Amino acid sequence: MADRLTGGDSSLLRRINAAVTLRALRDGRSVTLTQLVGDTGLSRPTVEGVIEGLLESGLVAEVDHSQENGRQRGRPARWFRFRAEAGHVLGVEIGVHDIRIVLADLAGELVGTHSRPVDETLEAEERLGLVRSMVAEVLRKAGISRDSLWAVAVGTPGIVDREGTVQLGTAMPGWTGLDIGARLRRSFRCPVVIENDANLAAIAEHWKGAAVGKGDVVFVMAGLSPGAGSLIGGRLHRGFGGAAGEIGALHLLGRQATPERLLSTTGKPLDPLDEAAVARVLRLAREGDEVARGATDRFLQRLVHDVAALVLALDPQLVVVGGWAAGLDGVLEPLREQLALFTLRAPEVAPAALGSEVVAMGALRVALDHVEEQLFALDPPAATGR
Repeated sequence: MADRLTGGDSSLLRRINAAVTLRALRDGRSVTLTQLVGDTGLSRPTVEGVIEGLLESGLVAEVDHSQENGRQRGRPARWFRFRAEAGHVLGVEIGVHDIRIVLADLAGELVGTHSRPVDETLEAEERLGLVRSMVAEVLRKAGISRDSLWAVAVGTPGIVDREGTVQLGTAMPGWTGLDIGARLRRSFRCPVVIENDANLAAIAEHWKGAAVGKGDVVFVMAGLSPGAGSLIGGRLHRGFGGAAGEIGALHLLGRQATPERLLSTTGKPLDPLDEAAVARVLRLAREGDEVARGATDRFLQRLVHDVAALVLALDPQLVVVGGWAAGLDGVLEPLREQLALFTLRAPEVAPAALGSEVVAMGALRVALDHVEEQLFALDPPAATGR
């Protein structure tokens, strides 16, 4: 295509050449001009021109290898690398009980983390205010300017639309109807993306966890009201309105009891319905209490039914189980056995590999994806600092 672009297309051609060259430098290795010519298929004069522009923008740096080639005759080779430190990205999880933040450079290398527990009753404005102050703290400790941020991605429970408004979020006070995107975009000069937490967990496990190399994956956020994120062909499936994977709503069909009744050991709804109360039921079950064991079995059975519904719809290669319920003794084996009974083709079942950081890491991956869209666009941005 490049050979056919002439005249008025010259500006477009330069942008295409810049994107091609950036891709060749993206893995962080130092390469010579000659290697870049071979990797890109562009002519040497073209690569030289592109490199000069990228050096000026701050996205590329020249590397001094002269000491290694002290006995070399003739003109020494010029070496270049992508400047991952030219910008940064943030991944944020706004959870019911915790807020987590991870900060990374443009290559995805972590340069700072921050987390703290929060009360589940914390009001929406206070929760968002805490996010802002924690972001300021992680940037301060890393010595990084807010202007260096290229993208921010945020994970939250609930059904989130593409603009960043929570259409339904019952896990935290004041969350339904909250336009998180608009609230947080006031604090940043870069793009801010809001996504459901289970969706981000699926992305994270596909990036660096149990689902690496798998195309069709379901991540189950196994908690009091389980949710799921699904990848089809390696791409996130959100559904038309962002509600795909909300398997915790299946009890509304009348086929299942609510979690507070499922886990009750008294015949009355469990109150308060929180992780501490659930942990007590699970502990009693492990100690041999028959009533608590029955409650635990009911909870696991509902989880199996919820997951089976999604497995039947998507036929994934792998189901990854995360969330606090992933720590239940024996949760994986019953899930494997029951899925074999309830589904036409039982998928692999594996525990999540990324632990409590999974949502924040998924948010980081989404932020990096946004950056790469900018980097490899036909008009790549200039770095904010050198």
